[in-house]
Amino acid sequence: MNAAALRALFDQVRSKKLTPDEAVSRLRHLPFEDLGFAKLDHHRALRQGMPEVIFSDGKTPEQVAKIFTRLAAHNEDANILATRATEEQFQAVQAALADSSSNLGVRTTNQLVIPTEGRNPLSSKARTMPQSPLRSKRHVTRSSKRGITTSTDALTADYRPLARCITLHRDRQLYGKGTIAIVSAGTSDIPVAEEAVVTAELMGNKVQHLYDVGVAGIHRLLAHQSILAKARVIIVCAGMEGALPSVVGGLVGVPVIAVPTSIGYGAAFQGLAALLGMLNSCASNVSVVNIDNGFGAAYVASLINRK
Repeated sequence: MNAAALRALFDQVRSKKLTPDEAVSRLRHLPFEDLGFAKLDHHRALRQGMPEVIFSDGKTPEQVAKIFTRLAAHNEDANILATRATEEQFQAVQAALADSSSNLGVRTTNQLVIPTEGRNPLSSKARTMPQSPLRSKRHVTRSSKRGITTSTDALTADYRPLARCITLHRDRQLYGKGTIAIVSAGTSDIPVAEEAVVTAELMGNKVQHLYDVGVAGIHRLLAHQSILAKARVIIVCAGMEGALPSVVGGLVGVPVIAVPTSIGYGAAFQGLAALLGMLNSCASNVSVVNIDNGFGAAYVASLINRK
């Protein structure tokens, strides 16, 4: 439920296409819905512009599936995201969506590729979002009691294994005013960066990525300064000593959100060394989120990009 959905609901009541009781029935779960094991914040999209996001770690597949389908049903046309998800949890979501009365199609990703400069075509009504840098080429439609969903109008849920995210991507309009650049110091940092990519895309941003451009070979970063210069917000994911955000911060005049990752040998302390290094950055435009929190970095970057 968001502002546009509320206005549409009020218009239906005013035009007598919907009775007041029917409108109340649709709104009865605002501001939250109690599932017993979870209280779903259906009011969040109205307050923050994005439905509640599911942190899947520690939840059972059945719990993730129930939360996902309820959020999808109560946030029509909005994007739904579950982070830190497993394949087993995705299978549960897939089955729940197939059995739901929403008649949602489900697509599963089976192969990771890195395409070249691929972009979705522009809609006549709204700009659409770019594809993720790591996207499946092969899709499998699953059969359900309602048959095989092959219609281009069918909604689909994706599992992004590298990012460990389950997504339901319905709203492809761009809400950000510029580009969010997402940078990883090394290849090992890409899973955290990909979580940021998925989150930023679902929140309506144009995203560009630079992977494996760490300080051990700084010429790799400098070769892409034009991308950094055009970005409105930059997210930098780095492990080890966590030096890359300071370098990037010194090159640009926009906010840099540093994400320490848990990559490194013993004295890296599972990301603590990178976290402390980033907190002590001498670049004034660098702020820091928690270890491995690509989602949090992208959420904040999206809010900045909308202003």
